[in-house]
Amino acid sequence: MTAPRTISRRRFLAGAGIFAAGVAGDAFGIEPRWVRVSRHDVAVPGLPKGLDGIRIAQLSDLHLPANRGAAEGTISLIRAERPEIVVLTGDQCETADGIAELSAFVSETRGSVATLAVLGNWDYRGGSVGDVAALAYEAAGAILLVNRHAIIQRGGAALAFVGLDDLLSGKPDLAAASAGVPGDAPVILLAHEPGPADDPLPPGAPSPILTLAGHTHGGQIRIPGLPARTPIGSGRFLAGWYQSAWGRLYVSRGIGTADIRARFFCPPEVPIFRLRSA
Repeated sequence: MTAPRTISRRRFLAGAGIFAAGVAGDAFGIEPRWVRVSRHDVAVPGLPKGLDGIRIAQLSDLHLPANRGAAEGTISLIRAERPEIVVLTGDQCETADGIAELSAFVSETRGSVATLAVLGNWDYRGGSVGDVAALAYEAAGAILLVNRHAIIQRGGAALAFVGLDDLLSGKPDLAAASAGVPGDAPVILLAHEPGPADDPLPPGAPSPILTLAGHTHGGQIRIPGLPARTPIGSGRFLAGWYQSAWGRLYVSRGIGTADIRARFFCPPEVPIFRLRSA
């Protein structure tokens, strides 16, 4: 009988080093740039005929001026997909110095019908808020929604987008944001942090057909067997679809990275939602 082969300590350490280098190369060099499209059909009872088939691309957590590789990949994807509406759900810019780069990015990723954005906690932290942000989005052909809404017309039908201020650094006010929304217009709610979606809607606020949020990065670095870590404001939400107090909620894994410029078992994504008559 042949004796079992043993691995020397030196060979084991060498193999472990190669494995660790491969993991680090993926986490820091490959996965953060590997932006994927996810596609979702959203059935809406009573959806006006003019809105049937309209596509909405969600861009979240860009964290510019870092993450340029992921941003460039996102531009290519949006050019290929050509969605009617693009929404940016916060943490677009980490520093005020990156506001020009953000404006250029938004110009390259506009929807064919409309482009809308809300702010996140990193936008506040870096100072890309207020008039600075509003003018940058306006120059790029986009609308910044801070506790207000915008009505988008398509095919003779109206679609309302209600945008909340950031939860952690701003003062979100859903009642004020949705005041005056036409009663016959379907509502899509845009928020950076998903946590408040488990709170009851304020009296008089319309029930959204869909809420889109980001902030969690899907955990960003997912170690198999260990629970994901998410920032304050995430609530119970991590990534993907949920049923919340506000109705259907989608939490994007986002595009960029924060703090640690790495992703592991959690690639960046651009979700695209197609509204369908139910």
